[in-house]
Amino acid sequence: MNALGKVVRSGVGRRRVQTLVIGLATMMAVAASVLGGSLLVVSGAPFDAAFSKQRGAHLSVRFDAGKVSAGRLSKTKEAVGVSGTAGPFRTTTVTPSAAGAGPGGPLTVVGRGKPGGDVDKVALLDGRWPTRSGEIALSADAPLLPALGMKIAFPELSGGPTLTVVGVARSVTRTADAWVVPSQMPALTEPGGGGHQMLYRFTDAGTAAQISAGGKAVTRSLPTGAAVGDQSWLTVKKAAEQDTALYVPFLIAFGALGLVMSVLIVGNVVASAVGTATRRIGILKAVGFTPPQVMRAYVGQALIPAAAGTVLGVLAGHLLAVPVLAETGEVYGTSSPAVAPWVDLTVIAGVLGLVAVTACASAWRAGRLRTVDALAVGRGAAAGRGWWAARLAGRLPLPRPVALGLARPFARPARTLAMGAAILFGAVAVTFTVGMAASLGQVMKAKAHDAADVVVPAPLPDLGPQGPGTGPGQVPGAEPGAGPGPGAEADAGPAGEGQPEADPAAVAAAIKAAAGTDKYYSAATIRSTVSGLTGTVDVVAFTCDASWGGYTMVSGRWLDRPGEAVVPTPFLDATGSRVGDTVTLDGLAEPVTVRIVGEVLDPRNDGMQVFTDASTLAAAHPDLTETSHHIAVAPGTDAAVYTDALNRRLAPLGATAQVGGLDAGGDMVVTLNALSMTLTLMLVAVAALGVLNGVLLDTRERVRELGVHKALGMTPRQTIAMVVTSVVVTGLVAGALGVPLGVALHGRVLPAMGDSVGLRLPASVLAVYDGAELLPLALGGLVIATLGALLPAGWAARTRTATALRTE
Repeated sequence: MNALGKVVRSGVGRRRVQTLVIGLATMMAVAASVLGGSLLVVSGAPFDAAFSKQRGAHLSVRFDAGKVSAGRLSKTKEAVGVSGTAGPFRTTTVTPSAAGAGPGGPLTVVGRGKPGGDVDKVALLDGRWPTRSGEIALSADAPLLPALGMKIAFPELSGGPTLTVVGVARSVTRTADAWVVPSQMPALTEPGGGGHQMLYRFTDAGTAAQISAGGKAVTRSLPTGAAVGDQSWLTVKKAAEQDTALYVPFLIAFGALGLVMSVLIVGNVVASAVGTATRRIGILKAVGFTPPQVMRAYVGQALIPAAAGTVLGVLAGHLLAVPVLAETGEVYGTSSPAVAPWVDLTVIAGVLGLVAVTACASAWRAGRLRTVDALAVGRGAAAGRGWWAARLAGRLPLPRPVALGLARPFARPARTLAMGAAILFGAVAVTFTVGMAASLGQVMKAKAHDAADVVVPAPLPDLGPQGPGTGPGQVPGAEPGAGPGPGAEADAGPAGEGQPEADPAAVAAAIKAAAGTDKYYSAATIRSTVSGLTGTVDVVAFTCDASWGGYTMVSGRWLDRPGEAVVPTPFLDATGSRVGDTVTLDGLAEPVTVRIVGEVLDPRNDGMQVFTDASTLAAAHPDLTETSHHIAVAPGTDAAVYTDALNRRLAPLGATAQVGGLDAGGDMVVTLNALSMTLTLMLVAVAALGVLNGVLLDTRERVRELGVHKALGMTPRQTIAMVVTSVVVTGLVAGALGVPLGVALHGRVLPAMGDSVGLRLPASVLAVYDGAELLPLALGGLVIATLGALLPAGWAARTRTATALRTE
């Protein structure tokens, strides 16, 4: 090993605290950057790969067969900007009944002779493509759980056709729920019903504006109102990516905080190392080291722990990415995407480059020092620096050790500013994390709608399909938590298994007659479709006023009469509608048109829900059986006593009430809170170590002064008080500044997180801070500073007086 290498190794081994600080700061920055960068890059990788391979449709449009012919639609391929088409295919929306599979939702069925073509090459996942009438291929995303050989009946159609599932397939842009041969379509289409589907690819389709322009181009020559619905590939892509996209904004925030802290801490550590080793630098130059070699020695002392921290940060970033990326590839049957190597390389190069530049800037002074001046200069601060603060503190009615501690930051203002910056970012991270946890709690409260004191859950169906938004033991499409909890199936089994099916009207009458009922509403969930969109939407029909049930409005108002509806933001985006527009619900006994009067915060079922009054569906779906009942008890009524009394009334009806609202939990919220807590603890640890480094350097510089104080009678406790007090002002000021900055960061990141999943957040979700919380958060800076100062304070208290006085 050459001389320069020995100097670097010696410096790293001698400055263990500084080495730890640089390593941990770098690890924090790299972990957050790798995680955020990888999610940003790979979240759409499975979709993009499948879209390219299958030549997915940029736009799928459904046309009214009564207004435009198939021949005229074929000519739209000549429209400006169209690069490829598929169709026209006959399409219809029907409600099937799968033998032994329980109730299913409406299906968008398309008559298509083969899965291939220039646009939307449907991928066969299992089985084969239908080749004759009586056969059907189900989409893997269909409301019915696909199984080869399953019989699907359509009892509501003339002749009651029954089809056999021969294949399971997937369209990357979800252009249909099922496919049959074209000759099968007349049997699945009511007279005068059905439509045509056209699939388009455009030369330019990267933005919503380009998709809209393409749609206008293909419909320009067609009769007005011929197009009854459309679906952009960007909408499908956003839905596919939203789970991981949610994490990106807050990871970018943590990554930025970590990078800035790394730069500040590395610069402070190297500058402090140069400042406290001036005499050593003079010796190095005296024995022949050139100025560039001296600079490289101090840059190397920063790069070695930074490189170690980078390696650990990359590993931590990969480990933290595992739970987030685990489900990303499942959408298209691919393996879980891994962190791209170039993301690792970019982050490693960027962070180490920042460390090197920062260290060079701080070590430049070491290279410029003249040998004679360096040998002549001691380690202490310049004489007279901060004396005015010491004199002012001495006049305060405070113990002498406290006054000395309060004046100390002014003797080393640059070092104090560096420590204050570290504390500031730690306080920002804590404030942001507290606010984010509170906001996510509000979102989950809005998701669960848990304002009810007592709930009578909807009855569990027979074993049936689990569509979007459902889970084990949950009614497809019903509110999460509305069903009995784990183990309840044994007590309240499905209707027909020893338990009478509860009559919703009888249950409602029992609730109304029960003593202590203040107000209540019933909610029944059915499935429907919307013209132009594949898949189903959950239609929740209310009996009585449900506005008190915890539904958080974003804009508009709650429904108050039949024919009105409120919908979540993703529904508005997917349908291109807004408050005041009307939409038509298909797949029921007859089409139902509702006017949207409000936008509600509800992330369930990807936001594809419609909330309306039960009387709106009276003609189209008179039999609402999967009904839950939500009760608010009168003031002063004990909910448990009320529930026991109500259950005695409900027992003959086959229903059971339970105390409390609905479960507000969620795996994504748990993951977000765990990630934010982990990253915040890392930032706080880095901030505390930054304080520890600064106080330790300051204490070692003052060791002879400490010896003098001890010789004059300062006790160990007074020594600890003096050292800790030296960071009190810095901690208080940094904490006071960090809180408003953390609130501002919360106000920018949370809306971005909502936008990433297609949700607009109301003020109740964003305004989560109150005065009672802000004061303890402001004192968080003092806590961080105190934690960082305790170890050097203990070292100073244990130092023997004679040893301190002999130290130069």
